[in-house]
Amino acid sequence: MIMEPKQLAGLLLEGRENEVTEQFVKIENKYSRLSLYEDFITPAMYYIGELWEENEITVADEHLATAVCDYALSRTTDHRQMNEAETAVKKKAMLFGVEGEQHYIGMKMAAALFRDKGWNVRYHGPDLPLEHALAAIKQWKPDVVSLSAALSYRLPSVKEYISKITNGEYKPLILIGGRMAKMYGLAPFQSDNVIIIRDLHSLQYWLDDCKGGRNNANSS
Repeated sequence: MIMEPKQLAGLLLEGRENEVTEQFVKIENKYSRLSLYEDFITPAMYYIGELWEENEITVADEHLATAVCDYALSRTTDHRQMNEAETAVKKKAMLFGVEGEQHYIGMKMAAALFRDKGWNVRYHGPDLPLEHALAAIKQWKPDVVSLSAALSYRLPSVKEYISKITNGEYKPLILIGGRMAKMYGLAPFQSDNVIIIRDLHSLQYWLDDCKGGRNNANSS
């Protein structure tokens, strides 16, 4: 039986790695990888975040749930094979969270969607200081840089990262994602070189429709 997101959250909070992995496999096999990410994992993790905000669980509980989710994701995504058409893309994507940002499950799922489409991905994880991000961009020259942040008080950091990247010597396309992109109005950040990705469905649409291009990206 496939569990609802809140039931899945219960397994995560209980640290039941094998059962969570089994659920992930069942969901992906019945629906799709995108559905697993956006319709099950994302609401389960949001629900866990709400429990923490309401002091119904501890930081240790939240960290355990995140670690179990990470473990199960790794076990399910490592066995996914790309087809020949997808491996022909050969574009480069760099993903990371802004400095101070500790949430990373959404980024990990986004990185997997890029890889499914044949992108060469460098996933730098959460909390990447700006100076190191700029150095990595200059050295690797990715086609796309994807920034992630969860909470509204990261907005000044996101703005600074955008400014420094867009004014750098090498100017990749910037995607802004994470819970912040879904919960708060970020229209002022959008431009020809900056696209707001509200959720994983929007990212999948962009990857399918735009093939990594700057034009006609619909992130609504």
